[in-house]
Amino acid sequence: MATRTQNSEQPGGAEHSAAAPAAPPAVPSTPALGRQARGVAAVVTALGLAVLLWPRSSGSSLAAPGGFLLDPAGRAATLGARLTPVTLVHFWATWCPPCIEEAPALERLAHDFAGDREFSLLRVAVADSRSRVDAFLGTGAASVLYDPQWDVAHRYGTDQLPETYLVVHGHIVEKFIGEVNWDDPTVRQKIASRLTGGTSGAAGTMAGSS
Repeated sequence: MATRTQNSEQPGGAEHSAAAPAAPPAVPSTPALGRQARGVAAVVTALGLAVLLWPRSSGSSLAAPGGFLLDPAGRAATLGARLTPVTLVHFWATWCPPCIEEAPALERLAHDFAGDREFSLLRVAVADSRSRVDAFLGTGAASVLYDPQWDVAHRYGTDQLPETYLVVHGHIVEKFIGEVNWDDPTVRQKIASRLTGGTSGAAGTMAGSS
């Protein structure tokens, strides 16, 4: 035993010891990296297509989605053709309690801003019937558009009602989720600031809320 220990300590003794484990074989890098690169490229391509094709939702300076709706006569109508420089696109329904609750304040806002040709309120009734809308809005129902299957609402990113979008020159600049107090001076000022005059409709806030 001593001799073996002594030999292992002498120069060259390692030649007589147990053979060291062989180093693992080198992994060919080119094919593996090639497969990884192709996989990454495929993912990037898929993400790029998703960005291009996925419907846009709310957010600052996003282009307002298009889509076909129906007018009161049941004819196809495009949303873009109805947009003015500053438009409130309002998704609602007569079967939606919060929509009914905010309707009077929304009507007051539309009345107070009616003198400015740059502004319009565009109501889109979602999964609703013309007869119900007529009964609820009366003569105001003539300007309502209909989205029977939520097609345009979903393109905007709406999956609950009510939701309202402030669209300025074809771009969404703000999204209002749920019931909104349209008599609120802060809310009205957000709209008025987008108009050329900058104050249209805001002056009617106190009168409208009294």
